[in-house]
Amino acid sequence: MKYKVEDLRNFAESLLLANGLEAENSKAVADILLEGDLLGHTTHGLGLLAPYLAELESGKMSKEGLPEVLSDFPASMTWDGKRLPGPWLVLRAMGLAIERAKTQGTCTIVIKRSHHIACLAAYHQRATAQGMLIALHCSDANSSSVAPFGGLDPVFTPNPVSFGIPSSSLPIMIDVSTSATTNGMTNRLFNEKKLLPAAWVMDAQGQPSQDPGVLFADPKGTILPLGGMDSGHKGYGLSLMVEAMTGGLAGHGRADPLEGWGATVFLQIIDPQAFAGLKAFERQIDHVVASCKNSKPSQQGEKVRLPGERGLQHQALSELEGLQLYPSIMPALSPWAQKLKVGIPQAV
Repeated sequence: MKYKVEDLRNFAESLLLANGLEAENSKAVADILLEGDLLGHTTHGLGLLAPYLAELESGKMSKEGLPEVLSDFPASMTWDGKRLPGPWLVLRAMGLAIERAKTQGTCTIVIKRSHHIACLAAYHQRATAQGMLIALHCSDANSSSVAPFGGLDPVFTPNPVSFGIPSSSLPIMIDVSTSATTNGMTNRLFNEKKLLPAAWVMDAQGQPSQDPGVLFADPKGTILPLGGMDSGHKGYGLSLMVEAMTGGLAGHGRADPLEGWGATVFLQIIDPQAFAGLKAFERQIDHVVASCKNSKPSQQGEKVRLPGERGLQHQALSELEGLQLYPSIMPALSPWAQKLKVGIPQAV
């Protein structure tokens, strides 16, 4: 079923408020989760709201407070997020990093002990709309589901990397895991008794598989690094890079005691104006974009798209016609709506 975008935004915000989260934080979380669905990332949008509400109720996500500034240089900062809501922390850090990048050329903020930060692409347009590049990566030291290339034992989470790149037209929005798939997707397909599109996981004996059930077997299998069985050394290398940029720079990660579902965050804002200038930057990016778009399609009837282009089209259409939620989302939120006495939005 489809819902009006503003109705879903108000619904999500009302649930968070009713569960004790402060108003500013509730708005930030609702906005980012909704943005995830608008961009088509249905495992990292409002599908996370029910688990977030459970984390708030249990006290595993902090309801109030401010991050602690651990170090502060003109172009870099380190925060202790104190397990506050990830979307609110990242939006707060973005605002400060953009402000500083305008005078310093760049600003990097790393955050330890953040709660989960949802869909990384959901943050990009807030930077690219101001002519800024954004790099946003994260890891979760509290769990492991991805084995290093050549190994059987899990070490990493999917450790996503993301980049938002401005252009004179639509932004380029890159959001990819350094593993072949995500925990959210494998959990969903396992619960729905479906297979993965390809052999993106590996059983405990090291055999590739399309069955997400190998991750829940005894002994457990693992998700493969990006590149799979033949070229997973590439994803393995990228996972290590994310570990260095998140846990390494923050000084908090897999070497520390477990605290629960969360994130260690690397955020960097770069202002092209401090380099060759925004116009020169756009001239180069626009040329590359045009070359990509003019490349002869490998599949008849298809067109070469840019990363994020399909999501932006989905967002524009959903804002006009209503947002189609993944079927499992509203049934998961209905008990919370009843419990917190929040009205469920009417389908369009």
